[in-house]
Amino acid sequence: MDLRDELRVDERLARRGFRFTPQRQQVYAVLLQQRDHPTAERVFIRAKRKMPEISMATVYNCLDALVKCEVARLVALERGAARFCPNMRPHGHFYCTVCERVFDVDLPAAPGIALPPGCRVERYELAIHGRCAACAPARPGRRGKRRSG
Repeated sequence: MDLRDELRVDERLARRGFRFTPQRQQVYAVLLQQRDHPTAERVFIRAKRKMPEISMATVYNCLDALVKCEVARLVALERGAARFCPNMRPHGHFYCTVCERVFDVDLPAAPGIALPPGCRVERYELAIHGRCAACAPARPGRRGKRRSG
C-alpha cells in the first residue's frame, strides 16, 4: 500500500468516525497483499504473522469498519464464511466450486437488465459459479478439494 492509498483509507475512515489504527492498517494490508478474497479467519492468521498480539475479535471489528467505510466489501458466496475484497471498483466474482478460490470479474458499467418501471440501480452484485482453469479438467461432481492460501 503506498502513501496515497493509505491517505484515502484514512480519510474514508475519519469521515465515518473511525481512526486508521495500526490494527486496521494491518488488516487492510492483508486484504491488499494477495487479493484472494480471504475469510475473516484467514485474515486473522495472516495478520497475526506481523502483529502477534491481534485478536480474532479485533480482526472482525477492523473488517467491519473497513466495510462500513467502503474500503473493502463483504463477499458472500455459497453457505461458507463471508470473504473480504479490497477492490471497490464495480466487479463481480467467479467462485470455483472445486477449489473454492474466488476471482474478480470485470463487468460492464451498466447491466443490460430490464428493471421494473421507476427503479434505479445503485449497485449490483454478480457471482458466477463454475470451475477455474486449474480445476476445469477435473471430473464433474468432484467437490471439496481445497487449496490452502
